Amino acid sequence: MEKLKIVIKKYWKIYLAALVISAVCDLIGTVKLNIGVGTLTLFPMVFAVIFGGLLGPDIFKVFKTEECKIGGSLVLVVLAPFMAKMGISSGANLAKLVSVGPALLLQEFGNLGTILLSMPLALLLGLKKESIGACYSINRDSNLGLTTDIFGPDAPETKGTFAVYIVGSVIGTVFISILASVVASWNIFDPIALGMASGVGSGSMMTAAAGTLGEIYPQQAENIMIMGGASDMLTGITGIYMGTFVGLPLAKKLYAILEPKIGRKNNQEVK
Repeated sequence: MEKLKIVIKKYWKIYLAALVISAVCDLIGTVKLNIGVGTLTLFPMVFAVIFGGLLGPDIFKVFKTEECKIGGSLVLVVLAPFMAKMGISSGANLAKLVSVGPALLLQEFGNLGTILLSMPLALLLGLKKESIGACYSINRDSNLGLTTDIFGPDAPETKGTFAVYIVGSVIGTVFISILASVVASWNIFDPIALGMASGVGSGSMMTAAAGTLGEIYPQQAENIMIMGGASDMLTGITGIYMGTFVGLPLAKKLYAILEPKIGRKNNQEVK
């Protein structure tokens, strides 16, 4: 209890800012914009991330870097009740999960499709071996540990993974919530399929995407959360094996094929 009082006294600005930002963003509500390729739906969470970033050490400097790190760690605390509710809902709807079991398992192979898109872009942007670590997965905690273990902490592959890890931590939830709203506006995918696609292996990103889809399809909100949670759980379990035995070898092979053709000249070779 004494430690809790010390923490509250030291970081009271964070709690106050969170309360004010939450109230302001709730008043703003949901904003929908037609951007040509679809409807861009901005939810209060997106505005909260933007406002929070403006208060950081790089712009208005209301908060120091240490305080920002504390704020980031509190995200897991806030998500914990939601994740528990999602787990209970998944257990109560086990029959639904079983009925789409093969699809949940096969969707993990769909995650590998991003390698085919991201690798050429990375090479065109000038990345070298960093592209292998950056492109083979969504690059969350387990993936960072995997590339560090395989290539070493100072390897370019690990640097690529770490770069995407940082970017994903900063704008991942905003990006995926916007992406979910745009894709949903196309009306070509089933809401349940979109919910399954939300389970990319990051709890916060899954929550952002599934929450956005739940707002767009309120009649399917519960099922979207159930499928998203189950998909995210399976991705977390199988993702490390998929990355080790499929993702990384595929990224290395694709790098070896594409780098001489579209990459900038260098003397590096894939080991």
